[in-house]
Amino acid sequence: MLRRFFKTGPGEYAEGDIFLGVTVPALRKLAKQFQGLKLRSVVELLRSPIHEERLTALLILILKYRKSDADHKSRIYRIYLENTRYINNWDLVDVTAKHIIGDFLRDKDKSILYELARSPLLWDRRIAILSTFHFIENDQFKDTLKIARLLVSDRHDLIHKAVGWMLREIGKRDLEAEEKFLKRHHRTMPRTMLRYAIEKFPESRRQMYLNKQYTQTLHIAAKGGLRWRSTEGM
Repeated sequence: MLRRFFKTGPGEYAEGDIFLGVTVPALRKLAKQFQGLKLRSVVELLRSPIHEERLTALLILILKYRKSDADHKSRIYRIYLENTRYINNWDLVDVTAKHIIGDFLRDKDKSILYELARSPLLWDRRIAILSTFHFIENDQFKDTLKIARLLVSDRHDLIHKAVGWMLREIGKRDLEAEEKFLKRHHRTMPRTMLRYAIEKFPESRRQMYLNKQYTQTLHIAAKGGLRWRSTEGM
């Protein structure tokens, strides 16, 4: 069941990931029990082939980060960025990115997030947008919206969902800011991204955005050639 839920089959985004079936609450308890583990050992755990061990390592990093001084926080931040290829499923990103990357960058230069957003690695791109959740929770929307623009044409549905989710979170705090973005991009943004972004809108307003979105429909020309036509409301 978990293998299907987290897409671990051949050719899927988490191909080969190994699950033990341990629940997240149990892993949180384990992380608290072992939060005194040396950082070197936490990194070894993070590089485990077993999904729950990687998640436990990340939960330990969060606990350590929260209790650290500035220098130690910087070290944990660097460890996180150096190991993003092991933070390789959506739950691993979603549970951790805002608590370490987002928190660390709140009052610092955020150019690394734009580098991550342009990365060929799916998980780097998801980390980029999910890290900004921390900014959103502090009513700072600028970087989320800029990164959303970079990712608005991304091809992966995990990015569509993440961007739509962050836009929805902005809308909970500043609906005008979200709608300003949507009015510019709703016609061409991926359908899933739009649906996530407008999930909490009144039904009439949801339908307004959905019905105005352009879709690309393949048509066969009268002479047998192929052409693309943009149609509204299909």
